[in-house]
Amino acid sequence: MKRLFMKVAGGTHTALYRVTRGKVGGTMLKVPILLLITRGRKSGKQRTNPIVYTRDGDNLVIIASKGGAPTNPDWYYNLVANPEVTVELPGGETFKARAREVHGDERDRLFAAQAELMPGFKEYEAKTTRVIPVFVLERV
Repeated sequence: MKRLFMKVAGGTHTALYRVTRGKVGGTMLKVPILLLITRGRKSGKQRTNPIVYTRDGDNLVIIASKGGAPTNPDWYYNLVANPEVTVELPGGETFKARAREVHGDERDRLFAAQAELMPGFKEYEAKTTRVIPVFVLERV
């Protein structure tokens, strides 16, 4: 039931985001949200997920936290299988990007920067035993 709710909520969020060019859904509690369009690793179908992000220079940073769940979100596996994505930002800007999972010091720095702005990420990290993946989205 929770999975169904999340799917419906995500679809509604995406529809409102697109219709309003991010005026509705482009932020949530002052946190910026992008739409990440990936290719399904099994189905090959396009998948769209609203995801919070931060910036690191010209790049965008997203974190596969899944709210501190013990498993990664589905979009994580799509990114690993096919890192070529499309990104939609509030205001209607859309571009192609390549996702790169970061590790070590770079991962820790970017995770800490996002957690500083969005303290929920510290809670997610405390809730799980997995190392929460961090991705950099680089324009292509």
